[in-house]
Amino acid sequence: MPCKLKEKERTGVINPIFTCQPAGAQYASIGIQDCIGIVHGGQGCVMFVRLWFSQHYKESFELASSSLHEDAAVFGGIHRVEEAVDVLLMRYPHVKVVPIITTCSTEIIGDDIDGVINKLNEGLLKEKYANREVHLIPIHTPSFKGSHVTGYDVGMEAIISHFAKKDKPQKKLNVLTGWQNPGDVRTLKHLLSEMEVDANIIFDIEKFDAPLMPDGNHTAHGSTTIEDLENTGSAIGTIALNRYESGRAAAYLEKTFGIPTIIGPSPIGIRNTDTFLQNVKTLTGKSIPQSLVRERGIAIDAITDVAHMFLADKRVAIYGNPDLVIGLTEFCLDMEMKPVLLLLGDDNTNYAADKRIKALQENINYDMEIITNADLWNLGDLLQNKGLKLDLILGHSKGRFIAMDNKIPLVRVGFPVFDRAGYYRDPTIGYEGAMLLAEKIANVWFTDIEYTKNKEWLLNMW
Repeated sequence: MPCKLKEKERTGVINPIFTCQPAGAQYASIGIQDCIGIVHGGQGCVMFVRLWFSQHYKESFELASSSLHEDAAVFGGIHRVEEAVDVLLMRYPHVKVVPIITTCSTEIIGDDIDGVINKLNEGLLKEKYANREVHLIPIHTPSFKGSHVTGYDVGMEAIISHFAKKDKPQKKLNVLTGWQNPGDVRTLKHLLSEMEVDANIIFDIEKFDAPLMPDGNHTAHGSTTIEDLENTGSAIGTIALNRYESGRAAAYLEKTFGIPTIIGPSPIGIRNTDTFLQNVKTLTGKSIPQSLVRERGIAIDAITDVAHMFLADKRVAIYGNPDLVIGLTEFCLDMEMKPVLLLLGDDNTNYAADKRIKALQENINYDMEIITNADLWNLGDLLQNKGLKLDLILGHSKGRFIAMDNKIPLVRVGFPVFDRAGYYRDPTIGYEGAMLLAEKIANVWFTDIEYTKNKEWLLNMW
C-alpha cells in the first residue's frame, strides 16, 4: 500500500508537535465572553500556555491558576480551588463563567473537582454571591494522555453540555469552529452572510485581534455569550468544522436534542469549501449565491496561476492539528503537489477509521507515510538519516530550525506562528483562504529560488 498509517516506533517525545490537554481547554475558555478559566495545577500550567497564546496573537489573555505547591501532592489541593473561585469572583465582578480545568498533577492526586463545584454551588455562591450569575464548569483534562486537540474537544463538550437547552426553536445554525484564527472566523461569517444564514458561531474569536484604543489596551477575549451557548440546544442544525476539535460537542447536541448534525470536513481548499457550502444549504435550505460562485472563480484562477507550472510534483511534509493536516493534504493534492509525510502529534486511535485517511490510503499512487504520536525529531531524522527528499514543509513555527538546518522552505500555517507578523489575520478556510494559501506557498518557494538559484529560469518564462 503506497499510503501507510503507522505509529512512531520510538518511545518518548523529542521536540513535540502538540502540547497538553489543559492548553486546549484553556483555548476554548477564552472564546467565551465574561469567562475566566481556573487551571487547577501548578503555576506553569497557565503561565506557559498564556505565553503560547500571546506568542501567536501578540495579545494578552486572562487565565487563572489554583497555583498548587508540593504539599498538595500529599494533602490534596482542593482547598486551592475554593480559594481561587472566591478570589476570582471578588476581583472580577463581571465574570459569569468559570471553567475549572484539571491538569496531570491534580488528576493523579485525585482531587474531586465535581464534588468541590457542588460544594461551592451550595455554599459560597449562595452565601456570598447570591445575587450573581455564576457558572462553575468541571473540565477534566489529564496531561498524560491526549493533546491540546483533545483538550479543546473535551472543553467544548463540557461547556456546551452545561449550557445547551431546548427552548423555543431557533432559526440559527450552530457552527462549531474548532482551533481557528480570527481571520478564519471573519471569512466564515462572510460565507454565511452571503448565504443569508443566521449562525450561532461557537466560539467566536474574531475579537482576539484586540485594538489599542485611546482609553488603553483591551484584553483579548471571545464574543460567544451565555445566551449563544444556551441556544445551541434549539438550533436548526449543527456543522462542526473539525472532527477532532469539536466532534464531541456536535455529537452531544445531536444525541441530546435531536439536532441534525454534519461533522467536517474542514473547509480548506476549493473542494472542501464547496462541501461546506452544500452542507449549509442542506441544513438551512438557503441557496448558494452568485457572489460566492464568483469568489470561487477568482480563487480557482489565482490557484491556476501558480499550481501547475510551479507547484506540481513538489514533495511536501505537513504537521500540525489533524483536521488542518488532512485538509492541507487534500488541498495540496488538488494543486498537483505530493504530500509524502504527514505527522500527527498524538496517540489518537481513531485516525485509522477516519474516512479521509482511508481515502488517501485507497487513492494515493505514490509512497506516503502518515505517522501518529509523532514529533518533530521524526521529521529531522527522516531528512538527515533516512534519505527523505522534500521541496517544502507546511506547519507551525516550531519546525523552523529543522527547515533551516536542512535548507527546506517552511510555509507557516497552523498554531503557533510566532516568527511571522499578522498570520492570524489570514484565513486558511474558504475560497479566500485557498487563494491566499496557494499564493503563500508559491511565494515562499519563489523566495527560496532567489537564495538557492534552483530553477530560477522558471520565473523568466512566467
